[in-house]
Amino acid sequence: MTALALHRPKMMLISLNIEAIALGTYMTRDAFGGVMRYGTSILHLDPLWYLPDAIAFLCLGQFVIHCILRNRSTLALLVFAQIMLSMVLGYFMLGTANAAISSFKMMLPVFVGFCFCDASLGSYRKLLSLIAGTFYLSVIGVLLTKFYVMPWVGYKYESFGAVREAGRLWWAYGGDDQRLMGFAADNTMAAFFILVSFAITSIRKSTTWCLLFGGIAIYTIRLTTSKTTMIVLVLYLILLVLVRMLPEKSRFPAIRNIALWSFASILVPFFMIVVASGTVAIPHSTMFSILDRINNSWQLPFVYLSQLMPIGLVTGCGAGCFNYPQKLFSPLASYWVPVDNFYIGTYLMFGLPFAAFMVMVFRATFGATDVYKLTLIFVVNLFTITVLNYGPASGLLIIALSFSEVFSKRATSARAADAYAMKLPRPVRSLDGFGADIPGTALRGER
Repeated sequence: MTALALHRPKMMLISLNIEAIALGTYMTRDAFGGVMRYGTSILHLDPLWYLPDAIAFLCLGQFVIHCILRNRSTLALLVFAQIMLSMVLGYFMLGTANAAISSFKMMLPVFVGFCFCDASLGSYRKLLSLIAGTFYLSVIGVLLTKFYVMPWVGYKYESFGAVREAGRLWWAYGGDDQRLMGFAADNTMAAFFILVSFAITSIRKSTTWCLLFGGIAIYTIRLTTSKTTMIVLVLYLILLVLVRMLPEKSRFPAIRNIALWSFASILVPFFMIVVASGTVAIPHSTMFSILDRINNSWQLPFVYLSQLMPIGLVTGCGAGCFNYPQKLFSPLASYWVPVDNFYIGTYLMFGLPFAAFMVMVFRATFGATDVYKLTLIFVVNLFTITVLNYGPASGLLIIALSFSEVFSKRATSARAADAYAMKLPRPVRSLDGFGADIPGTALRGER
């Protein structure tokens, strides 16, 4: 019995490293997507592009073992069943095998993120170093593309029979600024990786470092012309400084409250539709992009769905619909609309079950003790107001990671006991004055 007890922590350590490896490979591939796609193509090593997806497939099994069987989470079982059913529904909706395969590949990162449910991101030291490196290199990449045209710009490649383009240099409406793409070969995703990697890295850095490199990050994101990302980063920096000015015992509750209030951003598109729907967008104007979302990308999918599959307004139309599998591989491509909002796009695919899931995520946030997950909740909730964030895969993975607390053993136990007000255990250690990690994570060692 004693020997078995001694070996249990080691076994858990090995199994829980899969999601860290998957996240690391996804982020490396996607943050440097232009370099990776161009390099694997010219070297005829295209299968390497799908290596993160192969590791993510292992995480699907890890999710079943850890969240469903070990934690005995009924919610995890229901979510897994709903995703699988939506795959089938999406296949019949979109009508091609390539669309179904693409949808399955699209959803794999979700299981990677969910596998972080009982772990603190702060305990993965090597992964945090990789994320910090991603921040510095992403900034350098955007600055380089300001002065040099990278070889992968305009490079075309084939994926599941569809021809796609790695990236194209173009200009923003209403100005002479180029939309710079950095190493990611996409201006929005270059900005996203700077934002996310900075937010994660800043947690363990001094305020001086945060202000210095935060200013550099804001300037770099401005070069990508991603207004949403720049606004989110500015808000994050302001809140970071304000939180660090609070007494130490008040900092972590403040972070959790900020994360909780960020869920109000889900209602922002609906408020904008009520206020500004029907307002004519003037081409090449500053407001053109947001008015186009209000009048088209946030409303037209529901109009088309009511024509194609009315019941889908309740059940969803399946994984991949009104997403890139429909655009690239379906006869319904003419109905595709760039949804440009994570919550609207996900509701279109999964319907009311997704709304119920988000209620459980919100409830689980009250008991979250990982400052990294709480920080990411704030960042992704605001970022996804104008971005669908299903591609590249790392975007969806980060969202799933921030929501993963809903499948944790503590959250599962709380639901079983119907405990709406949970008494939080005493933290194991503080994160540079920010708050607490999940108790017990230190026993697993550093990753």
